[in-house]
Amino acid sequence: MMSASLIPTTKFREAVLPRRSIADGQFLDPGDPAIHAITDFTREHPVTVDEDRQIDDALHDMIHLGVRAMLVVREQRVVGLITSYDIQGERPLQFLQTSTYTRHREIRVGHIMTPWDELLAVEWESIQSARAGDLLHVFEEAGITHLLVIEAGKGNTTPIVRALVSRARLTRQLRGLRRALPGTKIHGRIE
Repeated sequence: MMSASLIPTTKFREAVLPRRSIADGQFLDPGDPAIHAITDFTREHPVTVDEDRQIDDALHDMIHLGVRAMLVVREQRVVGLITSYDIQGERPLQFLQTSTYTRHREIRVGHIMTPWDELLAVEWESIQSARAGDLLHVFEEAGITHLLVIEAGKGNTTPIVRALVSRARLTRQLRGLRRALPGTKIHGRIE
């Protein structure tokens, strides 16, 4: 069982994004390190969107970039998360019904995103010892599609959003290993 526990993002007043490094991706077994299942922002550039962007434009950006979620930022600070499910689901209609806005085109990312204080996260230190199967269990228990990984700041430094974990990507990585045929390259070796 994963020794990590979910933490509310309210534990941290705010968080920033780390510097970028180099990307990788692979198929996983449930017992593989969870670190291989995350989108580590020191290796992959985080996909972000401004909270004032129109939601259809944000969805177009997601499709173009091949992602299902974007971190919402204001002046280099992460203020929320928006997913394609948020944009294509009931949130826009619910927003129009409870606001003074009348047209879909007026809806901005900030109107329907999941705000910072409602997001769930795990700490970077706990991810380093967790397994991929543990992460899947966290997603199943919490009923969420994405999970932030927060690296606490040292001393008085601001914590950073170190990574993002996608339930859909993790599920694909875990299933991919079982679907691979003999002779397929997995984890850099031929099976």
